[in-house]
Amino acid sequence: MTFTPSFRAAAVALLLAGGAVLHGCASHPETSQTAQTAHAPQAAPDAQQPPQPPNVLAQVAAGVYQARLDNGLTLIVKPDRRSPVAVQMLWVRVGSIDEVDGASGIAHMLEHMMFKGTKKLGPGEISRRVALLGGRDNAFTTSDYTAYFQQVPAAALPQVMALQADSFENNQWPDDEFTREMAVVKEERRLRTDDQPRARLYEQQMAAAFVASPYHRPVIGWMGDLDSMTADDVRAFRQSWYVPANAAVVVAGDVDPAAVLALAQKTYGRIPARAVPGRKPRPEPQQHGPRRLELRAPAEQAVVSLVFKVPGLQGLAATPENDDALALTVLAAVLDGYQGARLERALVQGKDRVADSVNADNGLMGRGPQLFSLLAVPAKGRTPAQAEAALRAEVARIAREGVGQAELERVKTQWIAGQVYKRDSVMAQAQELGSYWALGLPLDADEKLIERLRAITPAQVQAVARQYFGDEQMTAATLAPQSLKNRPRPRPAPAGLRH
Repeated sequence: MTFTPSFRAAAVALLLAGGAVLHGCASHPETSQTAQTAHAPQAAPDAQQPPQPPNVLAQVAAGVYQARLDNGLTLIVKPDRRSPVAVQMLWVRVGSIDEVDGASGIAHMLEHMMFKGTKKLGPGEISRRVALLGGRDNAFTTSDYTAYFQQVPAAALPQVMALQADSFENNQWPDDEFTREMAVVKEERRLRTDDQPRARLYEQQMAAAFVASPYHRPVIGWMGDLDSMTADDVRAFRQSWYVPANAAVVVAGDVDPAAVLALAQKTYGRIPARAVPGRKPRPEPQQHGPRRLELRAPAEQAVVSLVFKVPGLQGLAATPENDDALALTVLAAVLDGYQGARLERALVQGKDRVADSVNADNGLMGRGPQLFSLLAVPAKGRTPAQAEAALRAEVARIAREGVGQAELERVKTQWIAGQVYKRDSVMAQAQELGSYWALGLPLDADEKLIERLRAITPAQVQAVARQYFGDEQMTAATLAPQSLKNRPRPRPAPAGLRH
């Protein structure tokens, strides 16, 4: 499963929706399915976690325990005994951001091949055994990380930990299996990107917005790179990045932390330690003027998408960049964070409405540079230019007039409610902890983000609305509808597509 870098506003997704939304396409563990800071991709070390001796559990947040095995693998455990269920997630801190030109899509391809067998098990056998245990499994790849999960009855946790550890250490498959799976991935790309005008628009917009950052490339890869990829390319990528010190195992549910540590030592702990490759910085150069593109494709409606380069969250310290990143997240929620928010009232409702649908999103955190996005689908009789002007006018209005304290309190109430609802899902808890680890944030970041976001003032929201939405850092993309007569026929999902 590929997850694009859109909808990287993790705090809003987690706090407003009450679940761990992880930028995606197709099925998902919980949902189905998006300063002129130009910084380098971060290695996201666990620098914010206090050092501790190996194989010792330490409570690092409310109800959350962490240990580091001798080989460098991180173990995170969160007991939740409300139902006899356990979730295991293996997180590897490698995604499309770690690929190089000519090898786009290799992290996602490896995710597929990890289900194709080990020294002991044949293709598909891992998933078959998980199903026999009464569980389900899948995986996803994003720009920043790759994750694998199993949700099973708690009593079956030892078996799935052994299966996942075996896959992590001993993944292997013949070349013909790679050839078959590559055909599946190519069809996945055709089905979810090439045949979907909006997906192609987004892909081209990212390629235009970023020229040096690896976020320039799609997670699923360019088709030309998939054509030239070999089985040995994927094996070498796994050998480089799938090492214990670059991975974390998260276990949540009806479990005992000490027992989980013993299981982890027995399964993952025997994997030999290896060094994590160095990561070279690939900073995004400063943008000096607007970039525009138009995609002409068979479609029923136009789409206008605007993205602006903004600072991302680099930890939870009170720095100007972090404060702005949080204020931009609040701004996105003011614009589009609840039913009847500003963009919907101004552009979608009323007889003079400009758009059929709207969206605002801030890329709060990730290992690369971030974007604030505004999107509109023009209403009948309205032009893309009118929709773009209306989107920008709402931000300009906040820059000019500010927002009221009551409006911010409504957003904050939504966050608090979402925080409570999120805890109903064991899967969401595991996803949240894993993503915090992968991005180098402390494991109690949820509570700290709440505190930081609640402290954002109307003046801060107005200030970022003034600062970051000029032409200099904007990339605008428009979908220009063409006749549906040339629209490709809908494709059935390929037989081997898991996700």
